[in-house]
Amino acid sequence: MKNLSQNEWQEAVAEDKNAVVIDVRTVEECREGMIEKAINLDIINTDKFISEVEKMDRSKNYYLYCAAGGRSGNACALMTEMGFENVFNLMGGFSCWCGNIVHND
Repeated sequence: MKNLSQNEWQEAVAEDKNAVVIDVRTVEECREGMIEKAINLDIINTDKFISEVEKMDRSKNYYLYCAAGGRSGNACALMTEMGFENVFNLMGGFSCWCGNIVHND
């Protein structure tokens, strides 16, 4: 797991053909908006999170974020324990995000 600044994270995701962006916030929090191309896997529902992550391709690169960086850091550590090698945490999370966001209805 590696912590990335906002700029590092944006650049890495933009250049990475194997990038998968995961928003680990709750559904309610995601109503505020999500980073483009993100999928929502709520880390608070740990069993479901683990179940979904187990199905994922371990050769991909995973970029995780939450509201402030704490939950996504925990999720990154969990994914690393599960055998994922390329896992990145967005420092500061969505609350500090300055890039594009999308709203899902």
